[in-house]
Amino acid sequence: MSSRVIAGTARGQRLQLVPGDSTRPITDKVKESLFNIINQNIVDASLLDLFGGTGAVGIEALSRGAEYVLFNEFNRLAIKTINENLKNTRLADKADVQMSDAFDLLKNKPPRTFDYIFIAPPQYKGVWMDVMQALDNNPAWLTPQTIVIVQIDPKEHEEVLYRNMRDYDQRRYGNTLLWFFEALVKE
Repeated sequence: MSSRVIAGTARGQRLQLVPGDSTRPITDKVKESLFNIINQNIVDASLLDLFGGTGAVGIEALSRGAEYVLFNEFNRLAIKTINENLKNTRLADKADVQMSDAFDLLKNKPPRTFDYIFIAPPQYKGVWMDVMQALDNNPAWLTPQTIVIVQIDPKEHEEVLYRNMRDYDQRRYGNTLLWFFEALVKE
């Protein structure tokens, strides 16, 4: 499976994949659908790509006009891949790549506000629910405008209820479910 940048300044650029099976890459079809939903709201927005993987989602956001992306990843090979993909797309000046455990990161104060938080953990072990709970437990990561997007296998879907977020949309594309949450925090 290969991945490419679909639209924007880096359109058509092929992205390197992370060697091995430690990541769950987003397909171009799902990525295109995601950005059709977000549409022009990505322009000048900031995004936290919590499980950066190949960097495909954050790089697509930057290519389409996002102001800034923070890629967070714990896998060294993935970090190397993200940095290579940023260099090849000439988008590295609008991004930071950091090596951190997602749970450790979410316990801290955010370095800035984010319009979008994209969560696509690599394993099918309910990690997404633990990450969402960690995010709900530290609402400093959420602003009234923050949209949280979870990418999971539909088999992982479970009813959830959070204090600081509520779901408002779900879209299924084969074996991928995109689940959208809006923040309930006040200014």
